[in-house]
Amino acid sequence: MERPENGSSSASTTDTPQVLRPLTLKRMFVPFGIVVPATSAVAPEVARLAESVELFCLSPHRNGGAELALDLAELSRCLNLLNLKASEMAATFAGTDEYDRQCAYSPIHWLRTNCHLTAGAAADRVAVGQLVQSVPQSVEAMAGGEIGFAHLALIAREAEAAAETGLDSFDETKLLEKARNFTVGRFRNFCHHQRHALDPQQYAAEEASAIEARSFSLQTGQGGVWIRGLLDPEGGNALRTALEPLARRNGKADHRKRDRRLGDAIVELAQHGHRSHLQVTASLETLLQHSVAPAADLEFSLPISSAAVQRLACDCNVTRILLGAESQVIDVGRSTRTVSAPMRRALDTRDKGCRWPGCDRPARWSAAHHVVHWSKGGTTDLGNLVLLCARHHWMVHEGGWQIVRTEGPGYKTVPPQLDWFASRARGPDTRAA
Repeated sequence: MERPENGSSSASTTDTPQVLRPLTLKRMFVPFGIVVPATSAVAPEVARLAESVELFCLSPHRNGGAELALDLAELSRCLNLLNLKASEMAATFAGTDEYDRQCAYSPIHWLRTNCHLTAGAAADRVAVGQLVQSVPQSVEAMAGGEIGFAHLALIAREAEAAAETGLDSFDETKLLEKARNFTVGRFRNFCHHQRHALDPQQYAAEEASAIEARSFSLQTGQGGVWIRGLLDPEGGNALRTALEPLARRNGKADHRKRDRRLGDAIVELAQHGHRSHLQVTASLETLLQHSVAPAADLEFSLPISSAAVQRLACDCNVTRILLGAESQVIDVGRSTRTVSAPMRRALDTRDKGCRWPGCDRPARWSAAHHVVHWSKGGTTDLGNLVLLCARHHWMVHEGGWQIVRTEGPGYKTVPPQLDWFASRARGPDTRAA
């Protein structure tokens, strides 16, 4: 390979390739657009690593499929080890005030800016570095190529969550066993189930915080309207489930790219709105909110809490599926509607819309709420049903509010018990102070 050096003529192909930069690397960091020269060179160990990596990148690779399979697996193992070392360094860096001296908001903000990472990846580096001593078996498994760095980061996050709940020790054995056999995506879902089983209240609280953090903005700009927002897993899944059928290609002649089809789908949904259908898979223990029950699987999204399952189960189709010891399907029952079509028509006629005081959402935008949930013995009849829109239905199930019938035809709401040490969900139709 020919490579010019400092403007000189190209070297012969037999010459030793030159590294991409000299061993003494004087970094230039750019916080907020201000160029500040570094005052010292990088560590000799980092310089030697950079030289070796650059020489490796300049060298040709083997082309055989079987050979590449071996080389790629080993290269990935080395990258995982480098990520582990970078995590240890990031955790040490987070314990200094250098990020503040360079005008960054936090160590994670500095890592995002200077190491070109996403916020999640930067936080993973710090978490792994801080908790590496708590997960020695997982570190050893990663070093041996049994799991990847992404698996290790998820295990470290679970160790972090366990510490926050007050557990004195963290057992990584079960998680590591699953990590060895699961892809990163499946393992992430398993970690959500594990966290829900250990502390369902905290899982539901985090879920509620994500819902409270929902945001959506529309801004008119040059050429159109810009959309920006953030949705929780359930809300994002509801939007995606509603958009996916409308975003399919319309035959072979449809050459629209996916982003264009999604853009067309959201406009079509807004012009011809309909109720979307969510597919939730939950065990009976989760529905009954038993302790150590796993979370429920939500199609196209992350697992959801048992509290969210009970809300969705108020007005849905329920299919009984009997599983064997190895999760093999033994029997599938008929799909039954918790609120039948005739009962729903009668409820729509009686309530005409959401019955939360002050709400004007129509019946077709509302769900049939069981005042006493059917999983707890409540009956599915007009006396135990009331229409609630999605917002107020969530307030009753996850927000801690109650809606009770008055002596007349109306209803009144009861706020959750006040906890001075925790933020309470604000009443949807109450002005903030």
